[in-house]
Amino acid sequence: MGNRGMEDLIPLVNRLQDALSTVGQSYCLHLPQIAVVGGQSAGKSSVLENFVGRDFLPRGSGIVTRRPLVLRLLSAKTEYGEFSHCKGKKFTDFNEICKEIEAETNRLIGSNKGISSAPINLKIYSPHVLNLTLVDLPGITKVPVGDQPADIEYQIRDMIMQYICKENCLILAVTPANTDLANSDALKLAKDVDPQGQRTIGVITKLDLMDEGTDARQILENRLLPLRRGYIGVVNRSQKDIDGKKDINAALLAEKTFFQTHSAYRHMAERMGTPYLQKILNQQLTNHIRDTLPAFRSHLQSQLLALNKEAEEYTHYSPDDPARRTKTMLQLVQHLAVDFEKLIEGSGDKVDTANLSGGAKINRIFHERFPYELVKMESDDRKLRREINYAIRNIHGVRTGLFTPDMAFEAIVKKQMSRLKGPCIQFVEMVSRELIATVGQCISELSSFPKLQNETERIVTTEIREQEGKCRDQVLLLIDIQLAYVNTKHEDFIGFTNAQHTYNHSNKKTVAGTTGNHVIRKGWLTISNIGIMKGGAKEYWFILSAESLSWFKDDEEKEKKYMLPLDNLKLRDVEKGFMSSKFVFAIFNTELRNVYKDYRCLELACDSQEELDSWKASLLQAGVYPEKITVDGQGNGAPENFTDPQLERQVETIRSLVDSYMSIIYKTVKDLMPKTVMHLMINSVKEFISSELLAQLYALGECSALMDESPEQQRHREEVLRQHAALKEALDVIGKFSTSTCTTHLPPPVDSSWIQPPSPKLLGKSATTGTPANRGPAPSAPRVPTHTASQSADGLQQPTRQPHRPPPSVPRRQPPAIPNVK
Repeated sequence: MGNRGMEDLIPLVNRLQDALSTVGQSYCLHLPQIAVVGGQSAGKSSVLENFVGRDFLPRGSGIVTRRPLVLRLLSAKTEYGEFSHCKGKKFTDFNEICKEIEAETNRLIGSNKGISSAPINLKIYSPHVLNLTLVDLPGITKVPVGDQPADIEYQIRDMIMQYICKENCLILAVTPANTDLANSDALKLAKDVDPQGQRTIGVITKLDLMDEGTDARQILENRLLPLRRGYIGVVNRSQKDIDGKKDINAALLAEKTFFQTHSAYRHMAERMGTPYLQKILNQQLTNHIRDTLPAFRSHLQSQLLALNKEAEEYTHYSPDDPARRTKTMLQLVQHLAVDFEKLIEGSGDKVDTANLSGGAKINRIFHERFPYELVKMESDDRKLRREINYAIRNIHGVRTGLFTPDMAFEAIVKKQMSRLKGPCIQFVEMVSRELIATVGQCISELSSFPKLQNETERIVTTEIREQEGKCRDQVLLLIDIQLAYVNTKHEDFIGFTNAQHTYNHSNKKTVAGTTGNHVIRKGWLTISNIGIMKGGAKEYWFILSAESLSWFKDDEEKEKKYMLPLDNLKLRDVEKGFMSSKFVFAIFNTELRNVYKDYRCLELACDSQEELDSWKASLLQAGVYPEKITVDGQGNGAPENFTDPQLERQVETIRSLVDSYMSIIYKTVKDLMPKTVMHLMINSVKEFISSELLAQLYALGECSALMDESPEQQRHREEVLRQHAALKEALDVIGKFSTSTCTTHLPPPVDSSWIQPPSPKLLGKSATTGTPANRGPAPSAPRVPTHTASQSADGLQQPTRQPHRPPPSVPRRQPPAIPNVK
């Protein structure tokens, strides 16, 4: 070709394929190639054999090429072939190459005429070839024959599309001259993925088999049915020549004589024939490689940069070195302690914006879940009044009491305090579960060492359970301390005198911190029980204050929709719908009044369980308590109506005293429980992980065994090192070649509208007509963005992005049904 710098670029790609084949990235990097596409018996095999100058491809009737053949032609002094699946074995007998192709095909997919997209990689070294890389694809067929699958056409078209849809793949569209070129399946597929014709080269075969008096002159001159890159005509050996073992060199000489002596082709004989096709393909492929090389180098560099840090760690890593094992275990335990503390205490680096961390969840338990459980206990006023009623009457017995018995007050208070044990124990268990989950999240970083991970998880979980037991005992002890002495001299206790003055007041409790009408919470909620005829479920901006619940059209708070007073309101849970993703609770009036228009209850929905719990806690703070259905197991029925004014006065007095004293207990418990758990569980576990865990791991006496890598980690480390070495080698190969060469300019565009998609009428043609139905183009694979190169002022190639072009629209059609065979 005269441009040695350009010809050296194709050996560069071949060396890159060798370098990257060890990590299996040849195809994911989309190296430049030439794909040979055509129908069955179009002459594809003959064209390839003429390139090599040898018979080496399987032949026969029907579909013979059933797997892609990646054929790399390499110029060398000796002639032989090599397969990638037979490393180190040289095939000097080309008949053996043919047999090996057949054997490798049958080994993978058998002999049932099926196909596979797994390629066969073959290198042909010869002094008679130019450096080309070609992919021979199965021939396009329409009708399944024999034991071929019913969707064989779509399998083949899908496979072809996987190769030719890539922007850096040149398409060699082979069409016999004795068929209608306008209906060429190869050109139609090429037009689908390359509408501008920038990477399609037409090859016309069987020119010597055209009817007498006809020729393809106008086609080869690119005047009739033009392509942007034009056509090249070749004359292959006939089946009679092949059966007669006609030498390929003799066939090439006969081809040259044919073009030089034929009246229609002699004026362009120098631009026809297999040798010229070889040169054109080599030149076009070289141009294409040169254009894509800068982007290819950038891609390799980005991959190498991503692997550098990890590969550097693994380069000097010796898994069997005891000192390194000890050092690694020490570092892992230290990182575990740091990660655990960050998740509990919070950290500004690597903030998780998708989920709550362990510390945030424990904080929610402290200030939302636990207070909610406590308020649920104190919310059943009816049951409390009944218990006081029975206590007073049982203390008096048969006598009529003149004074309010303080024994009733003490009995009720102690019973109320005893009920605190359940929520407090549940509180400790919830924190313990969150601690174990947080530890599990941190220990997942040790997955490379399964034994160390399992032992660490066992030791830390055991410690958490031990601290949970201690914390539980301490919590029960605190409650027992409160039960041991009822301090009626507490400064916040109202006493009997003040309790008398509350008799005529409302029995609604005043919750600390809600005095006045200040805003407690704002947020979005959906009113979900509004009927479709009245507008359906809608989302509003809600504002909860100490006295009312209001909602607005949006968060600008300009258009108020409604304001609902909180008097006599309670809340209850609503079961989540089967298809709903919302979390719902309801507000209703205890006096059975409508809360909103003609609705007895208002169902409010939010997006998460955390948001639901937060709204419940806010409503509790505003004095809206959860509904609680009580059942008297002693058969006492509903509480009696008070007929004795004195008894009613005594009940109200003791109820006021109990409320006052229990409010002190609730404040104390809500303050002490988080502190107790924090001291005895959370801080103890943090201290254990940072100071005691490593010692207990050493005490096992199996430090070396603990640091055994998992098989997955070993494979990952080896894979990273392989990829890193292969990428460095590939970049080194690219660095040894100059890309500052000139390229052959692309021919101007031509009108290729003559390549029409199949007519819809043909799609429905019955097989009984004798003409197979044209099933249309197969679906295209995703397009791969590439870069071309432009030349800077100093002569160096600069990568520039190709103009954006929308992907070809290739609709997927359903494959034909498989016939029932009886």
